[in-house]
Amino acid sequence: MIDLYYWPTPNGWKISIALEELELPYEVKPINIGRGDQFEPEFLAISPNNRIPAIIDHDPDGGGPPISVFETGAILLYLANKTGKLIPKDLRGRTQVEEWLMWQMGGLGPMLGQAHHFRLYVAEDNPYAVERYTNEANRLYGILEKRLEGREYICDEYSIADIACWPWIVLHELQAQDLNDTPNLQRWYERMKARPALRRGFDVGKDLRMSAGMDEDATKILFGQKARK
Repeated sequence: MIDLYYWPTPNGWKISIALEELELPYEVKPINIGRGDQFEPEFLAISPNNRIPAIIDHDPDGGGPPISVFETGAILLYLANKTGKLIPKDLRGRTQVEEWLMWQMGGLGPMLGQAHHFRLYVAEDNPYAVERYTNEANRLYGILEKRLEGREYICDEYSIADIACWPWIVLHELQAQDLNDTPNLQRWYERMKARPALRRGFDVGKDLRMSAGMDEDATKILFGQKARK
């Protein structure tokens, strides 16, 4: 059994989707990031960066004590290695998947996250930041568009690279991106959306997000963090 410390966000969706695709048994442990659950000592013990998601695997390969993993890229690699699925076994194929996984973690996720922040959550007008991150989102969409030319998936087969990227593309309208401008990306997006396991993973905790809301206190908790002693 795997404990999934989770909130329904793009980063959370990556792991719930992967667990559904891999058919691994798991139990959701909600971490309400708008109420500060991510700062509780029990959560920080497994996710010192105070970010969701994180997992605890109670049945690791080789036995022994449970293993905790934080950061989505590390979790996806851990789950792929545990099952031998969603990542190629050959060196070249594996390297490609790892490249695109790191591209998502270092570029697509952070930059699209900034586009969300300045387009949706910043009260004062900041046209430079809005333009900067909206344009960067567009550039990254263009990279995926070119990569997906003549391909069904980001690498040769469906992999954790696809799972890492798709949850951020779901929110394309909030980033002011039109999928009609990127037909290869749009076909990939729809192909992914048609996967039953992906849909199940995407729907995990849907009721939590709908009931949470984003009030002033939640905004301060999410966007006003400094180092804590």
